Amino acid sequence: MLGVVLAGGESSRMGTDKGLIRLETKTWAQIALDKLAVFQIPVVISVNAKQHAEYQAQFRVEQLLKDNEGLAIRGPLAGLLSVHRRFPKQDLFVLACDMLLMENSMMEKLVAAYKSSQEDVYLFTNHGEPEPLCAIYTARALADTLDRYHSSKLTKHSIKFMLSHLAVSSIPLQPGQEKYFRNFNSPGELSGL
Repeated sequence: MLGVVLAGGESSRMGTDKGLIRLETKTWAQIALDKLAVFQIPVVISVNAKQHAEYQAQFRVEQLLKDNEGLAIRGPLAGLLSVHRRFPKQDLFVLACDMLLMENSMMEKLVAAYKSSQEDVYLFTNHGEPEPLCAIYTARALADTLDRYHSSKLTKHSIKFMLSHLAVSSIPLQPGQEKYFRNFNSPGELSGL
C-alpha cells in the first residue's frame, strides 16, 4: 500500500496553496503525510504541474508526484489516476491535505476494513454520501477506472462517478464523527485551529 496526500487542488477560495499553509511548524501537506506514515507505508504527495516547484522547496523530489498531463482530467481523480499510473500495483491510501481534523483512529477503521474484505474501495459515508478524500482505493479499482477513461466510458471525471462502477465497502459515520472529515477552504474557516 502507498499513502497519497492529495494537495493538487486550485485552492482558489483560500487564496493560497492549502498544502503549504502552516499550522504551527508544519505545512498542511506534511501533517497529512505524517498521518499516513503512521501506518508504516511509503507516502507521496500528489501535486499539479503549477505547484511542483514550490513543493520541491519543502519536500524531497521523490516524495512528489505531479499530475500526469496526458490525462484530460482535473481534480482529485487526476491525482489518483496519476499516482496509479506511476505505481500500478499499489493500493492507494488517500488523504486530502485540508482534512486537518482527521484522527488516526478513523484511518485505522479503513485499514481494518481493507484487511478483512475484498472490495474495490474502502471509505466512510456521511448520511449515505461518500467521503472519498480519506479512503483506500485498490489497484484493481484504479486500473478499471483508467480502462474506462481510455475507452471513453468514464463519462464524468469525478470520484463519485467512479465509485458508482466499483464495489465499495462503506463505513457509516457515527454521530460526532463528521468533524473529522471537515475540509478547510477559506481563511474564515481557520479560526479555532
